[in-house]
Amino acid sequence: MDPIAQFKSLAEYNTWMNRRVYEVAAELTDDERKRDLHAFFGSIHRTLNHLLLTDRVQLGRFIGTDRTQSRDADGRPIAIRSLDQELYSDFAVLRREREKTDALIESWTSEITPEFLAGELEYSAMSAPGRYRVAAWLAVTHYFNHQTHHRGQITTMLSQLGKDPGVTDLMALFRVRIS
Repeated sequence: MDPIAQFKSLAEYNTWMNRRVYEVAAELTDDERKRDLHAFFGSIHRTLNHLLLTDRVQLGRFIGTDRTQSRDADGRPIAIRSLDQELYSDFAVLRREREKTDALIESWTSEITPEFLAGELEYSAMSAPGRYRVAAWLAVTHYFNHQTHHRGQITTMLSQLGKDPGVTDLMALFRVRIS
């Protein structure tokens, strides 16, 4: 098995699913997207913000924050204070920033090396005080798993609002019909 190919596939799946989720979420009103549906982050909008925030924080640990820094409308860096922080209240801006980040994720997976995956990642966690160390391959695996976990919450909330995100399986993106 080639773990680099696996991570490239997961990045492609991430982009594919984010586009689908945002397309369906765009059919909702802003009030519907921001309605508290009692999910972990409350609403679809807040969960989408959390995903973008955490994707950028974690990607910054992998490649450096200069390429992953969130910025406001005037181009000033946004200081990340918490995992539930709203980066962008405007859905169109959030969607545009998601697209930019997904492109960066796909680009980054093309740069992953076996040496990077064999190494360790040291970081300060936002969810628990202290410095931590973890195998790099595990951090990258968690990165993609975390995205899927929260998109599952979003697809449930979309369904609660009468919107069908369609098939969300990884296999659906890559399978080839043979008969």
